[in-house]
Amino acid sequence: MADATTALLTTADGRPLKAALATAQARAKRRAFLLVLPLLIFVLLSFLVPIAYMLKRSVEHDGFSTTAPSLSAWFAANPDVATTDVPEEAYAALVKDLALMQTDRTTGMAGTRINYTVPGSISMFKAGAREAANMVPPFKDALLASDPDWGAPRLWAAMRSASGKYTTEFYKVAADRKLTDDGWAQGGDKERIYLFLFFKTFLVSGIITVLCLLLAFPVAHLLATLPMAKSSLLMILVLLPFWTSLLVRTTSWIALLQEQGIVNDMLVGLGLLDDGNRLTMMYNMTGTIVAMTHVLLPFMILPLYSVMRTIPPSYARAARSLGATSWTTFRRVYLPQTLPGIAAGSLLVFILAVGYYITPALVGGADGQLISNLISFHMTKSNWSLAAAIAAMLLAAILLLYWVYDRLVGIDRLKLG
Repeated sequence: MADATTALLTTADGRPLKAALATAQARAKRRAFLLVLPLLIFVLLSFLVPIAYMLKRSVEHDGFSTTAPSLSAWFAANPDVATTDVPEEAYAALVKDLALMQTDRTTGMAGTRINYTVPGSISMFKAGAREAANMVPPFKDALLASDPDWGAPRLWAAMRSASGKYTTEFYKVAADRKLTDDGWAQGGDKERIYLFLFFKTFLVSGIITVLCLLLAFPVAHLLATLPMAKSSLLMILVLLPFWTSLLVRTTSWIALLQEQGIVNDMLVGLGLLDDGNRLTMMYNMTGTIVAMTHVLLPFMILPLYSVMRTIPPSYARAARSLGATSWTTFRRVYLPQTLPGIAAGSLLVFILAVGYYITPALVGGADGQLISNLISFHMTKSNWSLAAAIAAMLLAAILLLYWVYDRLVGIDRLKLG
């Protein structure tokens, strides 16, 4: 009945009211979309596109496929030939490509690509390229005479994997797997660099998260219970680090914690330490944890404060009036209401700690480096694709953490402010 009445109503210009309302709603939706369009473009260009490019680079590398076209074509035409019994045709294609590499000066590119999975092979490629022009059939015997390692099954397996533009071997290397003559196998204890750094990064991030929680909880409680005038004044001190450069804050800890720094000088001056036994708190894991805890502490205080501010003090007074002790009141009344803030702050601090780079690089030294520092090293000095694979694995771990948080706490209970 109401719809029929609406259909009969008209606007001042004689248009049906229902059609006019639909037009107005469509116009409002278009206006809202245009308002958020700049933000969507910014997120797309600064977040989604770089991540997509990183994921693409983690499985893409054409350093060998473009410099060895003949051998790549042979691998494509003979995908089932075992690397333990490579025929003469494959060696002929390889010699042809080596001669082409020498002419085009691309030997280093091809050798570096294979060297990622077969260490030491770059020197073989350079030597083979210099001799390729003078080699005569049978090319298999000629190559093996120049270097017997040309017949290694793992070398041919690496070249087969690199003959295509896309490969998953960088993920295998990032998982500390090693290419052998029998295929991919787990590396020894001394070769498990990446998994150890992943474990170390998550362990250190967990320690920093716990320390931030222990330090931030009483501060947030004080801010939430003080009168607004005093609370606002103290909040300025909490926000003050955001107004200071991260580089300045990090280098300040170097001045404080180094062996000839302020903290050690004070301990020696008070007689608590001998001048020859100063504490080593810098360029190790201790310096990394202390500096990162200081840097990330505000990110724990703010979510806790936002939740604690909304908890009515009458709840605690009611619990005490019913005979509960202070500890029971805190444990059964106050703490459960702060869990959304604890979960949000812990998640935020942990994720930031996992990806931190500047602070560990400056104060961590060799012992305080995290997985982010290794990603930076490969990205700037070694292998972009391997860096992208490690970063993709780190991203997958973070997404898994989000999923666990959603299952245990619920993403709808996330409160950051």
